[in-house]
Amino acid sequence: MSALLVGLLALAGCSSEGPGTSASVSADPTVQTVPATVQLSWIFNEEFAGEYFAETAGYYAAAGLGPVQLVPGPSAGVPELISGTADVAFSDAVTIGAAVARERAPLKILGAVFQQNPFAVISLAGGADIATPQDMIGKRIGVQDGNSALFSALLAANGIGADEVTVVPVQFDPAPLVNGEVDGFVAYLTNEPLVLEARGIATTTLPFATNGLPFVAKTITAADETIAENREMLKSFLRAEIQGWADALGNVDETVRLVTEQFGADLDLDPVAVRAGAEEQNTLVVSDETVANGLFTISPELQERTLASLSAAGIEVAADDLFDLSLLAEVYAEFPELVALGS
Repeated sequence: MSALLVGLLALAGCSSEGPGTSASVSADPTVQTVPATVQLSWIFNEEFAGEYFAETAGYYAAAGLGPVQLVPGPSAGVPELISGTADVAFSDAVTIGAAVARERAPLKILGAVFQQNPFAVISLAGGADIATPQDMIGKRIGVQDGNSALFSALLAANGIGADEVTVVPVQFDPAPLVNGEVDGFVAYLTNEPLVLEARGIATTTLPFATNGLPFVAKTITAADETIAENREMLKSFLRAEIQGWADALGNVDETVRLVTEQFGADLDLDPVAVRAGAEEQNTLVVSDETVANGLFTISPELQERTLASLSAAGIEVAADDLFDLSLLAEVYAEFPELVALGS
C-alpha cells in the first residue's frame, strides 16, 4: 500500500495546476482508498477552507484517501483521538500540551496550519474595553468549556489569579457580550470580532499571541498509535492538506462559495464575515517559515516559543513529547515542489 500511495501521489502532483486554481485531480480507480476521519475544532465555516478545497478538488482522493469524513466541532480533538474515533484532529498547542503533560495522552502535533494563534479576549469598544491582561481583573469573562484551559493559561502567563476574574460559562455565540452579560469573551480573531463588525458592533481585542502565549494553533494532531500503524495514510493526508490550503490562500472567492453554498450552507453564515475571516486567517497561515520550508512547518524558534508559552502557563512538556514533525519533513522530501506552495 505504501508503494502504491507514493506512486499515486507522484501522479497527482503532475496533474495539479498550483495554488489558487482549485484544479480537480483524479484518483486511480485501481488503487484501494484508505478511509480517514478528521475531527474539526469548529463548525463548517471558513476556518477549514483548506479541507474543503482538498475534498472538492479531489486531492484527498488522489492521495489514496477516501472517504474522508470531516466531523464538525466544537471539539478540542483529544477525546476523539484517544478513543480512536478520529484519525486526525485540529486543535491547539496548549490543549494538546496540557493533555500530554498532565494526562500522559499519547498524542503528537504533526504540523500547524496557523503559525500564530488567533485566540483573543474581545470586549465592546464602548464597554469594558479590555486592552491589557490587567484590564480583565474584576471583570466577567465568558469562557467556553473547550477553551477553559486556554484561558487559564492566559491568566497564568500574565500573573493573574483565577480568583481575580469571574469566569462565566458561555457557548460560542457572542450574544452574552453584546447583551452585557459578560465584560469579555474568549474568541477567535478570525471569527467573532469580524461577525460583530459586520453588524456594526466595534470591539477591542486582547490577543493571546502578544500577551504571553505565542503558541501555534490549528495544529494537525494524531495519536502515537496512528503514527506508528498508519504513517503513510497520515503523510497522504498532509500532502492533500498542503495542496488544499495552497488553493485556499489564492482563492478567497471560492472559499466564500464553498462555505456559504456547500459545506456550511445550512448555517446561514454572513458572506461578508466569511470573506473577512478568510482574508484574516490567510495572514496566520503564511509566514517567513512557510515561505522558506512549506506550509504547516514549525521552526525550531516557534517550537521554543510554544514550549515557553506552555511553561508560562504551568504546562511543562518536552519538544519530543509534543511534536513529531518527521512525517511532514518526509512529505516535503518526497515532493519538494510542494515547498513553493507555502508562499
